[in-house]
Amino acid sequence: MRRAIVTLLVVCQSTQALIFGGIALFLPLIRADLGLTFTQAGTLAAASNLSYALMQVPSGFLADRFSPRTLFLTGLLGTNLLAAAFAVLTSYQLLLVNQACAGVFRALVFAPGLLLISEEFPSDRRATAMGLYVAGGFSSNILLSSTGPLLVEPLGWRLLFGLFAATGLLTLALYRWATGPVVPKPPADDPVRLADLAGLLRHRIVWLTGVIQFTRLAVAQGFTFWLPTWLVVDRGQSLTTAGLVAALGAAVTAPANYLGGYLSDRLGRPLLVISGSLTILTAGLALLTYVPGIPAVLIVIALISLVVQVYFGPLFALPIAVLGTRRAGLLSGFGNFCANLGGFAFVYALGAVKDTTGSFRAGFLSLSALCVVALVAAVLARPRRDLSAYNRESATA
Repeated sequence: MRRAIVTLLVVCQSTQALIFGGIALFLPLIRADLGLTFTQAGTLAAASNLSYALMQVPSGFLADRFSPRTLFLTGLLGTNLLAAAFAVLTSYQLLLVNQACAGVFRALVFAPGLLLISEEFPSDRRATAMGLYVAGGFSSNILLSSTGPLLVEPLGWRLLFGLFAATGLLTLALYRWATGPVVPKPPADDPVRLADLAGLLRHRIVWLTGVIQFTRLAVAQGFTFWLPTWLVVDRGQSLTTAGLVAALGAAVTAPANYLGGYLSDRLGRPLLVISGSLTILTAGLALLTYVPGIPAVLIVIALISLVVQVYFGPLFALPIAVLGTRRAGLLSGFGNFCANLGGFAFVYALGAVKDTTGSFRAGFLSLSALCVVALVAAVLARPRRDLSAYNRESATA
């Protein structure tokens, strides 16, 4: 039964990821239908990312204080109902409001989902569990990117979003049935308070991992959101080709998420996985717009996709291992808050840069420079005595 629950958790994460991925893939069609500029198109993702980011700490606090499964189910229900509404709206302003609301409900899925899947694994496999959770989102992107361009011509992007919502609601019902009635979380002798975050922020490891989290999602979302548009507009490829390239990237990324968590747990050296990933991202993003020919572009995209989220599990598991699991929701919420500030800023910025300069080059180079900043943060974290706690826990748990 544990395997079935883990599978349904991952599939639930996958279905809600279809919605955000669908906006990125079908953005050229959405822009054409609504007459949007690149900057306006970027705000559809930016609005969702901003509300999602602002809800991360409250979501983590609620997951620590109350039943994470209740929050998870609520978040999935709201996300999929809003996806159904997205399919019928015609106004840019209403779509913007829709995505801002969707970000709130998506936040109720993330931190509670991490806690739920971590509970299904031993403590020394925490990074593995978290890597598996996020791998689900990239698995759905493989399906979306490979079949979406083929289906969108006869069905249209609006009907596809309706199908995404229906699939998500069905999966939600299956998960609710498999896990049974929601049991309220028993009251704790020393309940978690939102003010506890101030104490956590006194630890250097929280701020250093926050910098890396900002970079992680700035790169992951900035790269994946604008990749199909860059291929179509700057490289002259068809939407079908762009979709297949995005599918290739997602196919490389999905297993790498799990592998990164596994290696971190086995080696007990999360910063090695984090630093290695950032080094490769720095080089790949710097080269992306300069390499000639589609074969070379595919190689660079595959390289970036391999490491763009490989350090997800180690990065989330590290502060929890150092500071303890009691406030794991708050720690995960703050980390993902920093991450989504990065996603919000750079998804918007890359669209604005394209409008200003006529090219995505400066945007991708700025992501490369951001990776250098995160690499410095990882190096500064390395000699701290606190990190030995992670190694001890991994070795003895």
